[in-house]
Amino acid sequence: MASSIGLNDNCVNIFQELKLKKTHRYIIYGLSHDLKEIEVLKTSSSDSYDDFLSDLPETDCRWAVYDFIYEKDRQKRNKLVFISWSPEVAKIKQKMIFASSKEALRRALVGIEAEIQGTEYFEVAYESVLDKVSRGA
Repeated sequence: MASSIGLNDNCVNIFQELKLKKTHRYIIYGLSHDLKEIEVLKTSSSDSYDDFLSDLPETDCRWAVYDFIYEKDRQKRNKLVFISWSPEVAKIKQKMIFASSKEALRRALVGIEAEIQGTEYFEVAYESVLDKVSRGA
């Protein structure tokens, strides 16, 4: 299902800052109030994964990119993780628009190395994400 939702230019610009300059640890994206475009809702340089989780609302859909840093084989590594957050309690209309708009954002963010879909917090918990990204490393 294709979407007519646009992508705010700032979405890719902020992503490039995270990817290349490491000025952010994560970015939270969402739909604009008028449901016409995807926009950056928040950026953060916090190293706390709990801070990131607290920025995912209980009742609204979001997309996020997280610069996930972890250790494997005694080496520090990082992967850019794209997270689709669609809680079970989100409104059906919002979930439909969210699902049909995801690919426009995802395609524009070149360099994503892992993708996580979450409807419950345990699916996006640190250990769950670590398990997924470290398997592919």
